[in-house]
Amino acid sequence: MDYRESLDYLYGLQRFGIKLGLDNIRQILSRLQHPEKHYPVVHVAGSNGKGSVCAGLAAILRQAGRRAGLYSSPHLHSFTERIQIDGQPISEEEAVELIATVREASEGIPVTFFEFTTAMALLQFQRCQVELAILEVGMGGRLDATNAVTPQVTVVTPVCLDHAEHLGADLAAIAAEKAGIIKSRVPLILGQQQPDALQVLSERAEELQSPIYRYGRDFSARTDGNGFDYQGLELSLKGLHSGLPGGHQHHNMSLSLAVAEVLRGHGFDLPEAALRNGVAAVRWPGRIEWWQEEEKVLLDGAHNEGGAAVLASYLKSISATGIRWVVGAKATKDIAQILRPLLPLVNSLYCTVPPVEEAVPAEHIARLATDAGVPARSFDCPESALAAAEADLQPGEIVLVAGSLFLVAAARDYLRHQEGAKR
Repeated sequence: MDYRESLDYLYGLQRFGIKLGLDNIRQILSRLQHPEKHYPVVHVAGSNGKGSVCAGLAAILRQAGRRAGLYSSPHLHSFTERIQIDGQPISEEEAVELIATVREASEGIPVTFFEFTTAMALLQFQRCQVELAILEVGMGGRLDATNAVTPQVTVVTPVCLDHAEHLGADLAAIAAEKAGIIKSRVPLILGQQQPDALQVLSERAEELQSPIYRYGRDFSARTDGNGFDYQGLELSLKGLHSGLPGGHQHHNMSLSLAVAEVLRGHGFDLPEAALRNGVAAVRWPGRIEWWQEEEKVLLDGAHNEGGAAVLASYLKSISATGIRWVVGAKATKDIAQILRPLLPLVNSLYCTVPPVEEAVPAEHIARLATDAGVPARSFDCPESALAAAEADLQPGEIVLVAGSLFLVAAARDYLRHQEGAKR
């Protein structure tokens, strides 16, 4: 099969939906002779910021000359982005070969899309002889396919209400699912948490005698102008600058740095210069990303209450005014919670649907906005919504695209096409 045919097979697995559990992935990994046992793993769960933390750690390892694998989801433009070696996505040819191998290994198993891609990543990391694999949890943690590994370090970023239909209706229940990645005596790096989540995560770590390193107690970041100072477990680094904009990224990068400190204690050669340069070099498209230098279009994948609150805080920090918001969300998201922190900051909404099978109707979003006193219009697709927002843009105003990473991906495709048409 060629790349397109291979992807058609892979995406066809989505008919099995989301099935949380570890039986399938364990069977497949056993048939593949357990590739996950050939390298140490850092396992990262949480509701918000986990992708940025993974990217930050990968950049630190790259700066130190350590060969690292990164598995994250979803992708923005190409499936190959989900599996990266030293910051580079795998090739289409590698993807085809991995799909063929894992397909053979999963014969007779009703494997889901995410289980299949997790096996692909773990196998590729073995083939590329990575020195460390960084795994981002897809959903939850306890029953997520990535939890088939035994990590050297675990991380839980801030937990908020998200994926309630799968993980539980309250914060404590969701935190309990995230806590499922914590392993006996394996160090846990804990991001800033709400009290209910903190209690659940801390109690689980204590039960398993896992050393806990908490943000705000054992390590911290202090914003200083455009940069930040990191007070770590042992290190103190001043005048750091993150390659990712927003004060919240100082928190995320401090988690990456804390993981790096623990790895140093485990024998990894990660010089202080690599930590500093890695934080500066990190990139993570679609997360508070200004499109080009004009800084007229801001893209962010905020898709839950926590992400929307972080985005709102960033907009306030830069004193943004005249914000025209292109918004859309998956049907599984609580759109009212996403709207709440942002509506007071925006001038108008351009409501649409991201390119997913089930989305919140644009008209429903528009109705919620107008009921709150914010003008809103509905559009059939992200491209028309973004075109209308850009056409209405006045001097000093910005266009915000947020509500779904799928929406951001569509917007980036549109912007790249527009850019190419001007050349």
